[in-house]
Amino acid sequence: MTRPPFEPPTALDIATVSAQLGRPARDVIGISARCVCGAPTVVSTSPRLGDGTPFPTLYYLSHPAATAAVSTLEANGVMPQLAELLEGDIADAYLIAHQAYLDDRNGIEFVAELDGISAGGMPTRVKCLHALVAHTLAAGAGLNPIGDLALEQATWSPLVCECADYGLAAS
Repeated sequence: MTRPPFEPPTALDIATVSAQLGRPARDVIGISARCVCGAPTVVSTSPRLGDGTPFPTLYYLSHPAATAAVSTLEANGVMPQLAELLEGDIADAYLIAHQAYLDDRNGIEFVAELDGISAGGMPTRVKCLHALVAHTLAAGAGLNPIGDLALEQATWSPLVCECADYGLAAS
């Protein structure tokens, strides 16, 4: 197994993520995507938390502007629209994204309780756009078709810094 590529978090990263979340960040093992200013946008979380709890969400969307934009998509009923696309080529690509997610997480640590479980409803449902967009941001466009489509529809862009709007300093 190989470990997915991400940067180890610095003390500033952990402080920034804690400010983004409004609570102490826990079990962050990497920064998988950053804002254009350098602030964390997606964190990687340990597959097993410090207290022993299995945690399936390897890629966690932390940036408040991104989170708000994706929450708006969910509130506006985008999830059922995207779920309707889960057939044919998109379903095949979504299954590949699911397996890539599992490979990334298992490359860090295999947790038996999570075997076969990825995030966001993959590979057969659309359950959490936050997880799917986080996967797109971490892995890059082209792997997760539903994450890609959700990011395209969001009012937030990874190419535009909105950190100051949330009282966050650039890293």
